[in-house]
Amino acid sequence: MNFGRILAKRSYLTPDKVALVFEGNRYTYFQLNNRANRLANALLGKGLKPGDRAAVLLFNCPEYLEIYFALAKVGIAMVPLNFRMAAPELEYILKDSMPKAIFFGAEFTELIEKTDKYDVELCCIVGDKEADFLEYEKLIVEGASTEAYIEYDSSETQLIMYTSGTTGRPKGAMLSHNNSTWNAINTAADFGIRPDDITLSSAPLFHIGGLNVLTTPHFYLGATIVLTREFDPENIWRLVDKEGITNMFAVPQMYQLMAQDPSRHQYRHDSLRFVESGGGPCPIPLIMQYFDEINVMFMQGYGLTEASPSTTLLRSEDALRKAGSIGKPFLHVDVKVVDETGDEVRPGEVGELLVRGPTVMSGYWQLSQETSDSIRDGWLYTGDLARFDEEGYFYIVDRKKDMIISGGENIYPAEIEQVLYTHPKVSEAAVVGIPDDKWGEAVKAFIVVKEGQELSEEEVISCCRENLAGYKKPKHVQFIKELPRNASGKVLKRILREHT
Repeated sequence: MNFGRILAKRSYLTPDKVALVFEGNRYTYFQLNNRANRLANALLGKGLKPGDRAAVLLFNCPEYLEIYFALAKVGIAMVPLNFRMAAPELEYILKDSMPKAIFFGAEFTELIEKTDKYDVELCCIVGDKEADFLEYEKLIVEGASTEAYIEYDSSETQLIMYTSGTTGRPKGAMLSHNNSTWNAINTAADFGIRPDDITLSSAPLFHIGGLNVLTTPHFYLGATIVLTREFDPENIWRLVDKEGITNMFAVPQMYQLMAQDPSRHQYRHDSLRFVESGGGPCPIPLIMQYFDEINVMFMQGYGLTEASPSTTLLRSEDALRKAGSIGKPFLHVDVKVVDETGDEVRPGEVGELLVRGPTVMSGYWQLSQETSDSIRDGWLYTGDLARFDEEGYFYIVDRKKDMIISGGENIYPAEIEQVLYTHPKVSEAAVVGIPDDKWGEAVKAFIVVKEGQELSEEEVISCCRENLAGYKKPKHVQFIKELPRNASGKVLKRILREHT
C-alpha cells in the first residue's frame, strides 16, 4: 500500500476524529488529509513527479506531517534534514540526495540562503509571509482538494533517512512504503496501541524514532498524536495531564531530564499506560525511578534507521524481571546473533546482531558497496554486539566499533556505563577506549556530575571496582559539563576519543 493512502482511508473512515494536536490547535483526519491533498496536487502542478525527492528542514509542526503524507501520496521520496546541521553538513546531504524541492522553516532562512542547493528547483518557506521564497500557505491554496493518488509499486522508496553519522559521514537509508506499513503493523500488534490512544510525539521527526516508533503507527490506527515543537520537560508533564496522554516515545536522556524536573509533581500522569524508550540503553535506576515514583512501566525497544526502525521490544510486564534486555523480535521480524564466521552463537555468547523482515531497507542511497556489506543473504548486519538468554530475550552488549580490547580481553563500554549510572552522584556517563602502550587500549570514563554534587576520580573507580572485574574498571576518568550528542540523543563517542 502507498503509505499516503493511510491518511486518505482514515479521513474516509473517521473524518471527524482528532488526528493531531499542536500548541492548542486540533486537526481532524479530514482536515489533515484535505491539506495534504492540496499540497500534493500543487507539487504535481509545479512539475514534480514520482521518483523525485523533496527535502524537509523543519522543527516539529503540523506542516511536517502534511508534507510527509502529501509526498507519499504522489510517490515523491522525502528526505528529512537534521535541523542542527551546519551549512557544510546540509550541503553534503543535498548534493547526495539531489532533491527537486526543499521545504524549510523561516528560522532557517539564513542557513538556506548561504547553502549551495544544487538542483533544487522549488524552495518553499514555512511560517514567513514576507520572504523571497515560495510561501507554503500560498502553495497549499494553489492545489486542488481532490484526492491525490498515483498508483505505483509499494516497494518504491518513500523515505531517504540519513543515519545519524556517529562514526562518520551519514548514509541515506532507503525505506519503502512497504517498510513503513509493516513497521506500523508490527507496532500495532506488539505495543498493543489502540484507536483511542493519545500519543505524545516530542522527539524530532527528522529522526526515524520520532517519526516511526509511535507517530506514524498511531496514524495507521486512527489514533491521536499530540505534537510538540521541541522537547521541554515541564511542557511534557503539562501535556500528559491536559491531553490525557496514554503513551509516548523518547530517548533515555529525555526521560532523565523529565525525571529530574521538579514540576512533574504538579501534574497528573495516571493516564499513561506505558512509556517507550529507544535510541540507546536506558539506565536501570531510571526505569526503577519511573516505576517507584510515577507508577508507569517502560517498554524498551531496539531499532535502527535501516529497519524502519522497530526490531525488538521488551514489554512492560518484563520491564523489571528482564531489566537491561531489549526483549524479543516484533511479530514480523527475525533476529539472530552470529559469530565472525556467520554461525549462530549459543545462549550467553556474544556475537553480531542480524535482522531480517519486511521492515529492512532496500539499501543505502547510491552506495552499492555499503549496501552489499550491510545486507547479506537477506540479513541486515547491524554492527551491534548482542547475546540472548535461555528464554530467548536479547541484550545489546555494545556497538561493535565501540568494543575495547585491553590486554586481549574484550570490554564492553555499555556494561561499565550501567554500573556508573548506579552511583547516586552520576548524572551521565560514557566510556571509550583510548590508546595504551602496555595494554593496547585502556578504559576511560567521561562523567557528568549531578548538579550540586562533588565526585572524585577515586570514587568513580571504586564504584566500578566493587561491581566489575578489575580489568574492566576505568584507568582514566574525566569530568565534563555535558556529553556530546547528536540530535537523536546518541552520544558521539568519536568526539570523546578525539579529546583524549
